[in-house]
Amino acid sequence: MERPLVTIVGPTASGKSELALRVAEAFSGEIVNCDALQLYRGFDIGTAKTPASARRGIPHHLLDVLDPQMSFSAGDYARAAREVIAEISSRGHLPLVVGGSGFYLRGLLDGLPALPGRDDLLRKRLSAREQRRPGALHRLLRRLDPSAAARIHPRDVQKATRALEIRLLTRTALPPPAAATPLRGFKLFQIGLAPERSLLADAIAARTRQMFAHGLVDEVRGLLEQGLSGEEKPFESLGYKQALAHLRGQMSLEQALASTELETRQYAKRQLTWFRGASRHDPRIVWFTGFGSHPEVVQACLEAVRKFLSE
Repeated sequence: MERPLVTIVGPTASGKSELALRVAEAFSGEIVNCDALQLYRGFDIGTAKTPASARRGIPHHLLDVLDPQMSFSAGDYARAAREVIAEISSRGHLPLVVGGSGFYLRGLLDGLPALPGRDDLLRKRLSAREQRRPGALHRLLRRLDPSAAARIHPRDVQKATRALEIRLLTRTALPPPAAATPLRGFKLFQIGLAPERSLLADAIAARTRQMFAHGLVDEVRGLLEQGLSGEEKPFESLGYKQALAHLRGQMSLEQALASTELETRQYAKRQLTWFRGASRHDPRIVWFTGFGSHPEVVQACLEAVRKFLSE
């Protein structure tokens, strides 16, 4: 008998965390993080991590499980999340996978082919190449693996780096999705949140201002005072790289805030493109127009989950 599994996806600032809390309260759920940055300890404000005091007693999994120096691939996430989901289900509770890291979610649900691990020396060389000539990595990937390049946005340096890393280490193209092992033993229901674009832009602007007002720069300063160099992977993320640049005298506070807001809007657009693209081939995603904090959206989602669980 297949056990139920619910995911909540969508762009940043769309209210996924709030909706997850409401669904978990209604259906004895436990939340499994699917945000790549929320895995890291100490990176709280800039990742909009739900504080322990606001979790309403609902168990949260895969938060604060990594030190900043540690690397963690989509394959690593898939293995860890599958273990957690199985454990939650074994206790008769509903696993709720929540977050906007689409590649991590794909790895969890559909599996990933066996791939080589991270090669830091190669990555440094690729990063230097990209810094000298922005866009160089995507152009190189188009030459070496056109099919992989077609699936990666030209400005997504992180994904282009990983695809090139695999291509150069294995000397072959990325393996096809058919080489992966999908998650088995669960029936799946996916909720997608898609607020109206201008309202989402307003929410991103408000969240960005709130992050800086509530101490993002101080959080980064504290992390550096603990001995971090600023070169660790979480510092590459939105908000953190701008706060770091501000502390290093490379940006004013106003420039850091404006850059974070702009890049976050661009990131949210890429997230929607990713999930909307997946939904064309994956009827499991049911889209709701609006924010996960709005009462009418919450009610509609609760009814949809109730129907799913009764089937």
